[in-house]
Amino acid sequence: MRIPASSVAEYISKIPEERQAAFERLMAIFRTHLPEGFEEGLGYGMPAFIVPHSIYPDGYHCKPSEPLPFVSFASQKNFIALYHMGIYAIPELYTRWTEEFPKHSSKKLDMGKSCVRFKKPEDIPFELIEELAQKVTVQQWIEVYENNIKR
Repeated sequence: MRIPASSVAEYISKIPEERQAAFERLMAIFRTHLPEGFEEGLGYGMPAFIVPHSIYPDGYHCKPSEPLPFVSFASQKNFIALYHMGIYAIPELYTRWTEEFPKHSSKKLDMGKSCVRFKKPEDIPFELIEELAQKVTVQQWIEVYENNIKR
């Protein structure tokens, strides 16, 4: 489900009202807890945190004119999605996430490679996401990206 928006605030204003507070809280967590260097914006039409071209001029290998993505959020038809590339690309982070999730949620973990799906805003384990936000620096992400993803 694509939501046309030119800013994060506009995107959030266009999603269902019952999801807006959860999106604001997710954005606040990453604004506060991501290590220095990541920038907020829209990535592929979603609220996102990216590595800007000023830090990583090569950009995203799939589309070099786009900055290197790291985290994004989407309001889909039946769920809220958290896309975290670190969970996808860093085995230790994936293991920690999957082991810790049941301690923070009574719901079954619903995830793909980098996408974690939450059916309702109240299902989101904000404290665990706050911990996740602090785990990877910009430089670490660039190294992982170059060594494991970019070919």
